[in-house]
Amino acid sequence: MSANQGPAGQQPTATYDSAFLRACRREPVPHTPVWFMRQAGRSLPEYLKVREGIPMLESCMRPELVTEITLQPVRRHGVDAAIYFSDIVVPLKAIGIDLDIKPGVGPVVENPIRTRADLDRLRELTPEDVTYVSEAIGLLTRELGATPLIGFAGAPFTLASYLVEGGPSRNHEHTKALMYGDPQLWADLLDRLSGITAAFLKVQIEAGASAVQLFDSWVGALSPADYRRSVLPASRKVFDAVAGYGVPRIHFGVGTGELLGPMGEAGADVVGVDWRVPMDEAARRVGPGKALQGNLDPAVLFSTPQAVEAKAAEVLEAAAGLEGHVFNLGHGVLPTTDPDALTRLVEYVHTRTAR
Repeated sequence: MSANQGPAGQQPTATYDSAFLRACRREPVPHTPVWFMRQAGRSLPEYLKVREGIPMLESCMRPELVTEITLQPVRRHGVDAAIYFSDIVVPLKAIGIDLDIKPGVGPVVENPIRTRADLDRLRELTPEDVTYVSEAIGLLTRELGATPLIGFAGAPFTLASYLVEGGPSRNHEHTKALMYGDPQLWADLLDRLSGITAAFLKVQIEAGASAVQLFDSWVGALSPADYRRSVLPASRKVFDAVAGYGVPRIHFGVGTGELLGPMGEAGADVVGVDWRVPMDEAARRVGPGKALQGNLDPAVLFSTPQAVEAKAAEVLEAAAGLEGHVFNLGHGVLPTTDPDALTRLVEYVHTRTAR
């Protein structure tokens, strides 16, 4: 290990000792670190300007553009971590799945995967499939300096839901029909996706990401029993695959208040909490030995500055006894959010929690 590397052996000491990574490791911090899901996105006018006329998937494959978009909220808001600009379906596109991200709709898969023969379309992901990711992260880590970069991927269940439904779904009827009706095919599908997801995270870590987050956006549609039986093994496989790198692993889902216990068992170091469960109650459900991330309701940011501070104070007070806390929203930044509200929120959390 060289003199300018931290204990993980792969990142500068200043990054390793950042408030964000220290909180993820449940170590003392100079202030509660803050970042926001979807912080690099449609709420920023500078984002809309650089993305103008460029389709979403194409924008994820241009390293210079990815670098600029990822850096924008760090410059504007002073957040404690950057999150790599991409989309959860990028690795599926990279292995040849015919899909597109349609404005106002989301990912749409041309031919949904619903039979055993369809599994052959899900080949392994190799670093050569996503060279633009490695290039962009190389550019970013040079620009970010001591600010950590979070890599991310979609969790097997959420990717499976898009693939089986053919796009976003309110009820996940095709997904659940497959999960209940052919549990072996379902298990094989999630196992294949866990390999693809793990490979995608490995590329990001090896290129320089300091932490990774697994987004399970739709898993809140399941009961705890279904999650344990039909999802937990695949999520655990992903976390186990990247455990040896020593970077913090974050697990986040929406509507997962009833799943916080089993999600805490999947292997992540940090469990994300949406706005429906107070942080102290979430800690009780997750159990000891985990840091927590969250959990201001994104809609609060549309209220007055005084109301935003009051609700943020509630989050901080509920999290006061936690071993490690990363302040975040309970889901992503909404597209019409005033960017100044985010900047003020970062300053408020830093000031209130300065030690």
